[in-house]
Amino acid sequence: MAATRFRILTTESNSTLWPQCVLPKTVPTAMTSFDLSSQGLERLEQRLQQELSLLNLPSKAWMPEVERQGRPLPPVVIVGGGMAGLCAAAALRHQGIPSLILDQAAAGREGPWATTARMETLRSPKELTGPALGLPSLTFRAWFTAQFGEEAWEALDKIPRLQWFEYLLWYGKVTGAQVRNLQRVERVEPTGEGHVRLQVRDLASQARQILLARRVVLATGRDGLGGPWVPEWAAGLPTDRWMHSADHWDDAVFQGKRVVVIGVGASAMDSAATALENGAARVNIFARRPAIPRINKGKGSGSAGMTHGYWRLPDDWKWRIRHYINAQQVPPPQGSTLRVSRHPNAFFHTSTWVEATSVNADGSLRLETNQAPIDTDYVIFSTGFRIDLSLRPEFSAFAHAVRSWGERYRPPADEEDIELRDSPDLGPAFEFQAREDTPCPGLERIHCFCYPSTLSHGTVAGDIPQISDGAERLARNLCALFLNEDADYHYERLRAFEEPELNGDEWRETPLTGGAACLPG
Repeated sequence: MAATRFRILTTESNSTLWPQCVLPKTVPTAMTSFDLSSQGLERLEQRLQQELSLLNLPSKAWMPEVERQGRPLPPVVIVGGGMAGLCAAAALRHQGIPSLILDQAAAGREGPWATTARMETLRSPKELTGPALGLPSLTFRAWFTAQFGEEAWEALDKIPRLQWFEYLLWYGKVTGAQVRNLQRVERVEPTGEGHVRLQVRDLASQARQILLARRVVLATGRDGLGGPWVPEWAAGLPTDRWMHSADHWDDAVFQGKRVVVIGVGASAMDSAATALENGAARVNIFARRPAIPRINKGKGSGSAGMTHGYWRLPDDWKWRIRHYINAQQVPPPQGSTLRVSRHPNAFFHTSTWVEATSVNADGSLRLETNQAPIDTDYVIFSTGFRIDLSLRPEFSAFAHAVRSWGERYRPPADEEDIELRDSPDLGPAFEFQAREDTPCPGLERIHCFCYPSTLSHGTVAGDIPQISDGAERLARNLCALFLNEDADYHYERLRAFEEPELNGDEWRETPLTGGAACLPG
């Protein structure tokens, strides 16, 4: 193992290779009134600093700075600067652990909110605190009312998507997130030497560099360990005639065109509405089910017990709960459905699926369905994602070794579930675990803080309702792992600690002699 040198990491630590990853200082501010309605973000930020000060956050510096090959070794590098990455970074900072975020998007374009997300408003209730980490002034409500007032908050139904995006940009700024943009992670490689090696390409200069980190957190979103899923018959379609709801596309292509949407979930409604609002001549929506789901079973599972206790349930209960929610499927939001159905040229078809495809002489598509043939110009697949690390070349160094649930748990015959089968079997800190017959030293230093962690940990690594709980669980478990690794360092610091509680002049020594020690009488 390469030589390791320790010293305490403080806000004054200086490094030309890692200049941004020190913990920003929290400056105490004057008390502010509770009601900051319409008083602006500056006043809100002052109150946030006050709340942090009252809670003694961030924690005092305690992490040693580790050097490898003459360079400082960051404790944590987070891949992905969306909501999950920002929340994880803030939770780590509160625990005194610096982190660096790498994101391939340009600054101000992180996450899906301003790109592939197409809903008008969020699907979650506006009251949810999201990534606020228990700090009132860090909530969307505080951010909103500071600018627009309580009356506007009361009048608000759901949070507009782009307004949520603006809030996250502010969140990253006030939590001190250290983000390097236009950085594409091309390879993540465990080394077994106490660090993970990352090959990173700068999309602006195309220059490549190697970064080392003690641990890597993958905050890579809904398709974080795979990619979009489409049915096999998609292979028979020209690639310029179909897209997935998670793809980037030019909305103008739908003008005057016929569109078929496969699926009836939330993303299907958002995709259909986008096509209709951009001049599509006709949109047909196909659902294999005989009826569109109406009840969101996932909402029925929301409780403090599930948030904090699900990840400790026995395997059979975890599987049973997640399989039931998957099998019932999540219905599209009412507002998203009405956004589609208000168009007279939108048509819903249940119990309908495609059996064969062909291309017409004019370049349009013929879909042979179980009901009747239909001609269309474009197909949009709103068919979700699959967990398959082989689809992500940046994970090729360790994908073969990741243990999945399907390799160690066999469900009852009536609970077979491909998504659950392929889900990674994660440890308490969201860390990957290796297959018994495939050793991969250092794999446990890579942490899956994205949607595929759901079977192991619940919906705490991507969805708004529980994202703070997941980030705090990740941060606290990383604290424990780092303490265990650095126990010798912390023991030596303990031995060297000499800050006196007493000066030695607080009392006078009295000699103990003969009868003087006897009590009176």
